[in-house]
Amino acid sequence: MSPELRAEMGQAAVAAARAAGYVNAGTVEFILDPEDRFYFLEVNTRLQVEHPITEMITGLDLVRHQIEIAVGRPLALTQDEVRGRGHAIECRIYAEDPEQRFMPSPGRIAFLREPAGPGVRNDCGVYAGCEVPVEYDPILSKLVVHAETRELAIRRMIRALASYVVLGVRTPVDFLLDVLASAPFQAGETYTDFIAAHFADWAPDRERLELAAIAYAADAMAPRARLAGPVAAANQPGPWHTLNHWRL
Repeated sequence: MSPELRAEMGQAAVAAARAAGYVNAGTVEFILDPEDRFYFLEVNTRLQVEHPITEMITGLDLVRHQIEIAVGRPLALTQDEVRGRGHAIECRIYAEDPEQRFMPSPGRIAFLREPAGPGVRNDCGVYAGCEVPVEYDPILSKLVVHAETRELAIRRMIRALASYVVLGVRTPVDFLLDVLASAPFQAGETYTDFIAAHFADWAPDRERLELAAIAYAADAMAPRARLAGPVAAANQPGPWHTLNHWRL
């Protein structure tokens, strides 16, 4: 994505909105061919789930601007005032099973540890103990990172995903870790057939899943030890006993 191509796409998106008489936040999507020719795909008359990427790069609060326009206030800035800085990546964290063609994985979240740190944003609406229902979209959170370059953003996202633990439902965290670490993704070769071409036979790192379970077990036992004292804590089941139950 060159600055010239971005500007050309932006002009086409504005032209489409003006032609339709549309006012307020919206998203125009295009698809790009190998010769950098882009074609109209669709318009979403709302913010997209990827809007935090734009917010992280520009420093703008798109939700606030959307609400202000809806109540009749004029847009408070011009296009020339929008400045991008650095690179942002977003991963959608769903309750879904990447081993089963990303089918939903409803259930109760037994344990949740969210990533944090400089340049890390996690828009999350769930917590340990809540139920992920079957009736709605199974998205749990939007994990976003920002850094000076794409390479640094990839490294930051890998660190963030590696510290993200969700137990009780399946998530694509381990799948996303492998995607970001892959040579094709790091080279920017993310085409529409990316998963079919590079991850058709993907399977999770079982050792990594076991380490997540150990982290859950250790964290779950620590509060009991602090509250009950050393004598009572000695009578509590240990982390490995808890881990065996998790495996079952």
